[in-house]
Amino acid sequence: MTEMRRFALAALLLAATAMPGLAADPQVSISIKDHQFVPGDVPVPAGVKVELIVKNEQAVTAEFESTALHREKIVQAGGQISVFVGPLEPGAYEFFDDFNRATRGRLVVR
Repeated sequence: MTEMRRFALAALLLAATAMPGLAADPQVSISIKDHQFVPGDVPVPAGVKVELIVKNEQAVTAEFESTALHREKIVQAGGQISVFVGPLEPGAYEFFDDFNRATRGRLVVR
């Protein structure tokens, strides 16, 4: 491989690792226990796409739903789902269990 090709390959690799779109999205875990989201207030960074991992630790099916985030997804008893949100502006975004509306939480974006 010529010196010029090595330099070009190194520059491409450096550019690819420096691009934020190629980095893994941050993950945040949320559990559903005893008809509560844990934690109730979920901190997430502003301006980036985030993967929410929602684990249902109950014996009944739940639904992660948010009108503010335009998301809804069934979480089987003992199962987990993945929900991508963002990039989001700073603020609070409520979510709830549509099968038990008293079960509520919120993303706190900073």
